[in-house]
Amino acid sequence: MSKAIPFLLALAAAACAVPAAHAQNAAEGERKAAMCIGCHGIPGYQATFPEIYKVPMIAGQNAKYIENALTEYKKGDRKFPTMRAIASSLSDADIADLAAFYSTYGTAGKPAAPDTPPAPSTEVAALIAKGACNSCHGPNFSKPIDPGYPKLAGQADSYLFNALLAYGTRDNRLVGRDHAIMSAQVKPFDRKELQALADYISSLPGEIHTEPAPRFK
Repeated sequence: MSKAIPFLLALAAAACAVPAAHAQNAAEGERKAAMCIGCHGIPGYQATFPEIYKVPMIAGQNAKYIENALTEYKKGDRKFPTMRAIASSLSDADIADLAAFYSTYGTAGKPAAPDTPPAPSTEVAALIAKGACNSCHGPNFSKPIDPGYPKLAGQADSYLFNALLAYGTRDNRLVGRDHAIMSAQVKPFDRKELQALADYISSLPGEIHTEPAPRFK
C-alpha cells in the first residue's frame, strides 16, 4: 500500500467528521423532490454531457453523501452546469431534507448487500489494491467507512467511469470535481483501468437503485 494512503485516510476521516448543520425531514424532502424525478426517477435515464452516461442511482444512498454531493455542486467544487444550477437554488435545509428522503426512498423490504461480494478478476483485484478502494468504500462497496462516502456497488458503470474521470479533470470550468482525496486516488490510473474498476463495481449486488416516481410507474 502506498505511503500516501494513511495520510489520505486521515484526511477522509477529518472531512467526514463535520456534523450536518440542519435537521433532516424526509417528508419535506419528498415534497421537494419534484425537481429531481425528471432524471433520477426514470430507470436508465442518460445524461449527454460531457459524454453519454446513465445518471446516478440515488435511492438508498447514504444521506450524508447526498448532502455532501449537493453542497459541492452548490459551491462549484463539482462542475456540472445542470446540477450546479439546481443545487444553487437549494437552501441547506432543502439539501438535508432531500438527502433524508432519498436515503430511505424505496428501500423497505429490499435486502442488504452481501458482506462478501463476487471476487474480481486478478487484474481488477490488483487495481482495487492499488487504489486502496476498499479502505474507504468497504469490502463489498456498500459499507463505506463513513456515511459521507457513497455506496458504489451496483451503480451504473458509465456513471462510475465518468465520475472517476471528473476527479482527474483540471482547469475545466464545466467539468471536473475538486476533491483532494479522490483526485489523488485516480491519478495513477489510465482510462482503461478506470473503466475496468467501474465495470466490476457496477456488477456487484448493492443497495442503491432507481425508484420510479409514481407518475413514471
